[in-house]
Formats: sequence, C-alpha cells, structure tokens
Amino acid sequence: MARKMLNDGEMNKPSEEEEHYDFDLFVIGAGSGGVRAARFSAQYGAKVAVCELPFHPISSEVSGGVGGTCVIRGCVPKKILVYGANFGPELEDARNYGWEVNERPNFNWKTLLHKRTEEIVRLNGIYKRLLSNVKLFEGEGRVIGPNEVEVIQLDGTKISYSAKNILIATGSRAQRIAIPGQELAITSDEALSLEDLPRRVVILGGGYIAVEFASIWRGMGAKVDLCFRKELPLSGFDDEMRAVVARNLEGRGINMHPCTTLTELAKTEDGIRARTDHGEDLLADVVLFATGRTPNSKRLNLEAVGVELDKTGAVKVDEFSRTNIPSIWAIGDVTNRMNLTPVALMEGTFFAKTVFAGEPTKPDYTHIPCAVFCIPPLSVVGLSEEEAIEKANGDIAVYTSSFNPMKNTISGRQEKSVMKLVVDKETDKVIGASMCGPDAPEIMQGIAVALKCGATKAQFDSTVGIHPSAAEEFVTMRSVTRVVPPASKPKTNL
Repeated sequence: MARKMLNDGEMNKPSEEEEHYDFDLFVIGAGSGGVRAARFSAQYGAKVAVCELPFHPISSEVSGGVGGTCVIRGCVPKKILVYGANFGPELEDARNYGWEVNERPNFNWKTLLHKRTEEIVRLNGIYKRLLSNVKLFEGEGRVIGPNEVEVIQLDGTKISYSAKNILIATGSRAQRIAIPGQELAITSDEALSLEDLPRRVVILGGGYIAVEFASIWRGMGAKVDLCFRKELPLSGFDDEMRAVVARNLEGRGINMHPCTTLTELAKTEDGIRARTDHGEDLLADVVLFATGRTPNSKRLNLEAVGVELDKTGAVKVDEFSRTNIPSIWAIGDVTNRMNLTPVALMEGTFFAKTVFAGEPTKPDYTHIPCAVFCIPPLSVVGLSEEEAIEKANGDIAVYTSSFNPMKNTISGRQEKSVMKLVVDKETDKVIGASMCGPDAPEIMQGIAVALKCGATKAQFDSTVGIHPSAAEEFVTMRSVTRVVPPASKPKTNL
C-alpha cells in the first residue's frame, strides 16, 4: 500500500524501489502519546511496532508498563487518591445536612491502595488491547541508527529491527535534588504506592504534584508541611489564583513554608528530620520531593546517532515533532514542550496524520486547559492576567467573582470559590479564564471550547446560565473589576 510521507516539509509518494524495512514505524514508549501515535498510524495503513518496559507501579530504568506515567503512576491513580481524600472533609460537612456521624470514621489506606492497583492493572490491560493491530515488544528500546532500533528483551537478548520512521515517546521521570540524606526522600512514584499512610509528611516543591499530594495526605488526616521556594505555590499560574490556592491549603490545615527549601535529611528515632534553609527542623514519616521531572532520554542512545538534545535532555523537534534526523520523531514529555497527557495525545494524533495520512498537521498549543487537583481544584485556560498584560497592545479588562458556594452556606465551611475572566478590551475577546473551587476542571473544559472559538465577553454575557450552579457565574460577571494598561515594553498581538 503506497502511503504519503512528509519529506523536507513537502508531501511526496515513496518510490517503488524504496528500501524495505521491518516496520513503517517503530515507537519507543507505550504511554498515552506513544499508544495514540501507534494506533492511528496503524489505522492509516502503516505497519507499526511498539516497545515498552515491563509493568511496575514504580518506574525505573528497567520498569514501566503500557499506559505510561499517566495511567500507572500519574494522573489516574493520583485522581483516585484525591477522590479518597475528599471523603474526610465531606463527612465533616455532612453533619449540618442532617447526617449524624456519631463516631470518627476509620480510613483504611490499604483498602484504597488495593482498589487503586486493581484499576491501574485493568487500564494497563485496556491499553494493551488498544494495540491489537500493532506489534508489541516488552523490553528496553534504544536507537542504534537513523532507521534501526534495538530491543533488549527481558532475558537480556538483543534483537534489532529496521523502521522507516522511529518515534520517541518515553515521557519523563521524577527527579530528586542533591542534598545530604536525599535517599531518605521519595518521589511521586513511591508516594502512590506507600504501604502505610504517613502521619506526618514534609513536601518539598510548589508545583502541581506538591500541592496535590499535600491535599491528599491532609484530607486523609496527616500533618503536612509544604515547603516551596517562591512566596506562593504554582509558579506560572495567575498570581491572584495562586494566592487563592495558598489560602485554601492553609485553611484546610496544611502548614505552609514559603520562600523555603530543604538543606538536609537525617534519620532519627522519631522519623526523618528535614532541615530547612532557615534552620528549622521538621519531623516526618515521609519526605516527598516534588521538584520537577526530567525527560526520559538518557538510555536511548540518541546522541550517538546524532539526535539533538537540549541541556535538560529533552529531544529537540520542529513544529511537526520531527528531530534533526529526518526519520526520527519525538512527542510528549520527552520533548519538554507542554507536559500534559492530552497534549501528548494531540501530538501523537498529528504525528500520525502528518506521516501516514498525507495531512501535515502542526500541534496547536493555544487555549489548552489544565487543572491542578488540589482540594478544592484550580483550573485555567488561556492567558493569566500577568501574561495578558505582557503580551497586550491595549488595555486588559479583568472580571472576578468571589463567593461562598451554596453547599458551604449549609455546611459552614469557610472556603470561597473564585472565578476570573481576562478580556482584551479592544476586541472584547475573552483571552483567559480561571477558577478555583469545586468542579472547576469540569466547568473549565466547556469554557475552553468557547475560548478556542474566539468567544467575546458580550457572547459570554448573552449566554443564559444554569441556576443554581457555580458555572453560571462565568456568564453573569458584568461589572469590570479593573482595567489594566499594557506593560511598558514591546508588545505582540494577542
């Protein structure tokens, strides 16, 4: 079957005398992006192989699993723990709704861990079945030439295969900071598989993973100390919403340590002693390093075959996810572009379209929504207020709403929901939206569609809300909170 291929930016049909390869496409890595690219490429008629390390809940250089980080040791098991952690505060809130909880309910961590393991094993099986039209190899894959992949099988045997195209989709791994006693800390991988629920936790980091695990463990009754380098957690998000998250975390009983890092860990009779750069000692059963992730490229032999990497080890690619070697491509976290599972899925889809469907398609990174599953969650799409001011040619109109959710008026919980719209005043286009409060991710997914379609503030205002709901606030914020002039620097169009 003749397929159109992307060559040097143009679509050309392969020659009839084209060299024979074992596969049209060999994918190294069967996470979300790799599986998507393999499936869609096969549907377009390509002969496809995928290589993935054997399954294990905790990743290492020799373990992984079909489904990748998100399914096995990331988004999915984390969200299950978030659901579990929510029940504790919900039971407290239920009293004012007439539910008589006479004794403190017992929480069984091992029960939840067992159910979580059952779910990820089920999903691992589903992902394997999704690859029914693809040849799946279990073992470690490495690139040994522009068109050659070596698979190191479980027994150590090495077999090489030729492929017209090679796709790197190996994701990223949690990294540790180099301080004395670092071996006493765990990463998010181990945090999802602890045998016992810790009573005291120290977390280092201020990103997604840090605030999410802080919420999880606090919701399950642990004492949590959260240390982060900035004045507020979640760098890169809208500053106003970062302050809301910090206030909510503190309100839920998490001990916040801004402008703080750890300098040393030491084992004591009473647990792990974590020393801060302010000289304070924090005692913990578990210390979590949530200090970022690094591209998983170290063992792929890429530099030996000429593939360019950046200083972090990320694979450099062009707008079509192609490396400097024309036959080698890369998608997902290993490229360190926008490290989100749905983005890897998009990149995998567009790779398959580009290479095997004759439809060169560049991933579009505008208006991608995301969520931080702290309790309550934060979700955003588009530009933050700070980004909008920096990029704007004209004034920015900011609309905000802060209110006590209806549920809290009965339960008595003192925790406000906050919503925000950022509008380009000249065009009236909504260019950013954010929310911190219950169900924020579910609401923001719909708002993302509106922004993708170029909705204006007038169109938001003309939309009839669903009452009573929190979501209706997004279509009833008619009074501008503030108008902010653009930053005094060269501007670009929004």
